[in-house]
Amino acid sequence: MWSIIFAQEKPATTVDPMHAVNGIWNTVREYLATQGVHLVINLLLALLIFLVGKWVTNILSRFCNRLMKQAKVDDTLARFLANIVYAVLMVMVILATLSRLGINTTSMAAVVAAAGFAVGMAFQGTLGNFASGVMLILFKPFRVGDYIEAGGTAGIVEEIQIFSTFLRTGDNIAIVVPNGHIASGTIRNFSKKPTRRIDLVIGCGYDDDLKAVKSFLEEVVQGDERVLSDPAPVVAVSELGDSSVNFVVRPWVNNADYWTTRWDLTERIKLGFDERGFNIPYPTRDLHVYNESSVAGD
Repeated sequence: MWSIIFAQEKPATTVDPMHAVNGIWNTVREYLATQGVHLVINLLLALLIFLVGKWVTNILSRFCNRLMKQAKVDDTLARFLANIVYAVLMVMVILATLSRLGINTTSMAAVVAAAGFAVGMAFQGTLGNFASGVMLILFKPFRVGDYIEAGGTAGIVEEIQIFSTFLRTGDNIAIVVPNGHIASGTIRNFSKKPTRRIDLVIGCGYDDDLKAVKSFLEEVVQGDERVLSDPAPVVAVSELGDSSVNFVVRPWVNNADYWTTRWDLTERIKLGFDERGFNIPYPTRDLHVYNESSVAGD
């Protein structure tokens, strides 16, 4: 209907500006006189469709969010799906509003699709992070509070968003990692399992009593209440090194006790070695000095 206002009966080689303005004004006046009431009704109906549609969209979006929470869906996934529902419904409301105004929504949809394709090509990395975020939220390789190593960095997961994941290091540094880097690489989740094994390598001198050293290491491990009996801890000779006999000490502990137990065991072993006279070898070099005159005489 809007094309009627700007329609002309025939092209003109020379147009008087005042005559053209008067012609347009007369056309508008004629249109308003014949279609004005219909136009006002369409505008009011379009406004009503938009307002009611937006209200219904908000209600349905909140209802979906509440329904997913009752189904114990992950909170991040629930909010994401609720936003998707809201966006889809709002697009439908806007198309219905434009259609009520008499605008051809078919051609507009084609333009929007073409623009969306162009934007998608320009933001391939961003869309990749978006897709990776959806995969991380759906499959949950880690959760908030887990300590992970992924995307070339490590830290405690503080928040999982659609495009990136927020980590916090042990010295309280915030790190933002794109989800694409996380999903495309290896993820090491140190908090996933309830128990964890401590791996220590303890070396003693070749002159030390191996049985006494092994007995002492077993005593230290078994004397810690945080060490689990199942699986049983392992203390064994692993290799005969260049300057030491190396033991592996491998106790199992609850995940939350890993670092404190590791630090305490290391300290007790060092203090025990000092008390019992066991050696902790370190690389040495023998320097032989020869007297030049004695060498010449020989």
